[in-house]
Amino acid sequence: MSKLSNMELPSIFSSFAEARKNGFLAVKKLKEQGLGVVGTFCTYTPVEVFWAAGLVQVGLCSTSDETIPEAEKSLPRNLCPLIKASYGFAITDKCPYMYFSDLVVGETTCDGKKKMYELLGEIKDVHVMELPQSQSSPEAKAWWRGEVVKLKNKVATKFNKTITDADLTRAIKKRNQERLALKELYELSTLSPPPMTGLTQLQLLYGSQFKFNHQAKMADILGAIEKIKKVYAEGQRPVSEKAKRVVVTGCPMGGATEKLTRAIEESNGVVVAYENCTGAKQFDRLVPEEGDPWTNLADYYLAVGCAVMTPNPNRLELLGRLCRQFAADGVIEMTLTACQPYAIESRAIGQFLSQEKRPFMSLETDYSLGDFELLKTRVAAFIENLS
Repeated sequence: MSKLSNMELPSIFSSFAEARKNGFLAVKKLKEQGLGVVGTFCTYTPVEVFWAAGLVQVGLCSTSDETIPEAEKSLPRNLCPLIKASYGFAITDKCPYMYFSDLVVGETTCDGKKKMYELLGEIKDVHVMELPQSQSSPEAKAWWRGEVVKLKNKVATKFNKTITDADLTRAIKKRNQERLALKELYELSTLSPPPMTGLTQLQLLYGSQFKFNHQAKMADILGAIEKIKKVYAEGQRPVSEKAKRVVVTGCPMGGATEKLTRAIEESNGVVVAYENCTGAKQFDRLVPEEGDPWTNLADYYLAVGCAVMTPNPNRLELLGRLCRQFAADGVIEMTLTACQPYAIESRAIGQFLSQEKRPFMSLETDYSLGDFELLKTRVAAFIENLS
């Protein structure tokens, strides 16, 4: 690695690495300025509604096992770690984003979440969006549009705001700008070798969620893209040409995804793309900007390819396209313990990738580090067998 890269890489990425921590203070300042804050959990939640009302939206903490012991005093131990961590951070006040949230918006992506939201509602104002379990029928689309309108009405009442069609259209355009920029960022890894490790890509995508000024965020993302291109053109190669190219799919991203990425990248592999919620699933498409904005917004979010949907062709379509676009040598799926939708869908993913002639492995894990060496052993064997 060149001396230039050692000097420049920290300055490129440090603002994203620190974004979540610094975001705590940023949200506090925004609250002091009188802005309302909405905490969200899921990619299905239409953040444009909050932006249209002039509110701050933030993803809530559920990325480690730090608070799970406290959560297990109320929740069963054999529950998804994401659900337990989400609740644990709320009841322990260890998530400043939860603390500062005036409203928390959940969604019915699984039964465990639904019941957890009941408990969360005892300490926070919680609004739950009832998600249909299929995507293509007119009835499902109409139902979800109704849920988006209900969210609009909740926000309008809670924060004493009027949200017009023009407000929502402006918010859609702003969010689309961010999607395009973040897509350009992660698509840099189509280069061979990629200009950044998977851990760096994960850091950039995840950290962007905690930058709350749109113009400043856009400047940071575009600046990172230009810096990465510049040092790559000057000869920086942070990833070996021999590293096997891996696409990661599966459950929503958090501490478990970082753990899996480390296992891959310490085993002669590199993660070139994340199909997961914080990755391409969230940025691959744009909301149409012409026509009824409420219908456009509802149709866009309903099409997210989550395992809760049955059937779920959109996940297969995106995954196959990412494999071709990023020239994947193999695919590794991360399934969180007790996540039944993703665990059951793993069979269909394996069959699909077999037809695509892409080697595939599914791993089950949680937020702890106790199984890291075992994961790494399995990952190393998988990568070693890639042609």
